[in-house]
This record gives sequence, structure tokens and C-alpha cells, in this order.
Amino acid sequence: MSAVPVALPASIDATLAMIRGAGYVADRALATVLYLSLKMQRPLFLEGEAGVGKTEIAKVLAATLGRRLIRLQCYEGLDISTAVYEWNYPAQMVEIRMAEASGAVDRAELQANVFAERYLIKRPILQALEPDMAGAPVFLIDELDRADEAFEAFLLEVLADAQVTIPELGTVKAPVPPIVVITTNRTREIHDALKRRCLYHWVDYPDAEREMEIVRTRVPGAPARLSAEVVAFVQKLRRMELFKAPGVAETIDWATALTELDQLALDPTIVSDTLGVLLKYQDDIARIQGSEARRIIDEVRQEASRGG
Repeated sequence: MSAVPVALPASIDATLAMIRGAGYVADRALATVLYLSLKMQRPLFLEGEAGVGKTEIAKVLAATLGRRLIRLQCYEGLDISTAVYEWNYPAQMVEIRMAEASGAVDRAELQANVFAERYLIKRPILQALEPDMAGAPVFLIDELDRADEAFEAFLLEVLADAQVTIPELGTVKAPVPPIVVITTNRTREIHDALKRRCLYHWVDYPDAEREMEIVRTRVPGAPARLSAEVVAFVQKLRRMELFKAPGVAETIDWATALTELDQLALDPTIVSDTLGVLLKYQDDIARIQGSEARRIIDEVRQEASRGG
């Protein structure tokens, strides 16, 4: 990675151009909150359904700004030793044994030596607070709603002051706050105290026009008619009562799969056979397979022939 920091975008238009240049098709509302987050050095809180591209925003930021990406994947039971730091206990024990063997044990000095920074194992949060020649890293806190509320409360100091307190060492503060992106799929509500420290944006499913642009960008080898029918088909599925509507990631995967199968347009049999790429629950697949898939394809083509 280059040691020369990449300048932050100077305007909303520059932000939009930057992320679109990396293949992320965003609307102006997202570019606006992203620009403000960078300008104000405030964490960006992204909420939305799974598969709409929240995590990808952090990856694109890191790539376009030339910053290190540090990712903390949240899960139930996530604790400080996994997220922040832990001590290298075996190495500390060796230090203690060597001090005891020397015969001269000064407890205060031994404690200082044992809890020196060289024995500290830095986890993602502590890594995100470290100085970096390329500029503050992009710190992705992914799927925060999967973590426990106690861990959510711990993050308040990190988000408000870009610092953590280690009892044995004191407070570790970032010289420049990291670029923080928090994502949640809204499986539970996040406390207001955390949201107040962030700029908020709801990442919704794209409309047909923007999703078409996404498919053209991410699956450039897909035939034009196939891309149009894939997007129209997915847009219709999202208006149905499914257990889990397909996200943008699934649209891209499906368009890629059908292109690999040399399809020029949607075929009812191939659609039924490949629904597992698009839908992830058997009840949803069973509902769409066969005659329902054929009906949706016919509807898509009728609307296309009418120009709408």
C-alpha cells in the first residue's frame, strides 16, 4: 500500500464519482452522507436489508482512498478479547519465570515489564486506532445487530472519542479518527446512544434503472436482453410476499450464472433450475418454480413490449 495519503473527495459530486469509478453504483443521497461522514469525521451508520451493498461501501472506500481496511465481524458473544485486545499470556509467564530465576524480583518493575505493549495482542478496534502513513484506516464494524447490547455500549467511547481504555496501560487514543462504517441488517434495534454518535443512512433496494446500471457494471458480459429481464424479474420478486427477497448481490450472482450458461434471455426451465442462486429459502423457491416463474417471465416480456 502506498504511504502517501490519498486526498478525501472535496465535494458530493467528487464523492459520487469516486465510488462510481470503483464500480459501486450509488445514488446522490448516499454520496452526500458519505461525503459528510468523511468531512465531519463522524462514523457512518448504514442500515438496510442483507445484500443491498452496505459492506461493499467500506471496501470501496478503502480501495479508492488507499487506506487499510480493518473489519470487525460481529456475532453473538463477541467480547473485548476478540474485538479490542488480549495479553500474550504464555509470553508473560516466560517473563515471570525468568525474573524469578534471576533471583531479583521487584514486583513493581515486574508488573511494568509483564504488561508492556510488546505483550499486547491487538485486535481490530485497537488496530483501527493506530497511526498509519497512508492515513486513518477504514474501520468496518459489520452486522452490529448480531452482537450483544453490552458490546454495543462498549463501542460508545470508541465512536465518540476514537479511544479505548486498557486498565494496565491507560487510554489509547487515535491521532486521527478512523473512517468508521457500521452496518446492521436490523435484526434488532440499535440503541439511540450509539446512533447519536453517527450519521445515518438507510440503504434500500435500488429501483430498476439503477439496478440495471449495477448489472451492466458488475456483469459486463451479460447480453442486454438477459440483463433487462433479470432485473425486471427480480424487481417483481421483491414486491411479492417472500420470506427473504433477493438482494443486489443475488441479482449480480444470478446474472453471472445465467451468462455462464450462455443464456440470451430468461427461459422458464433454466430459471427454475437456477433459483437457488437467487433465493435462499426452499419455501420461496417452491413458490416461484414452474408455472409461477413462467407467469412472471411472460409479464416481464409483455411490459417490455409495451415499453414499460
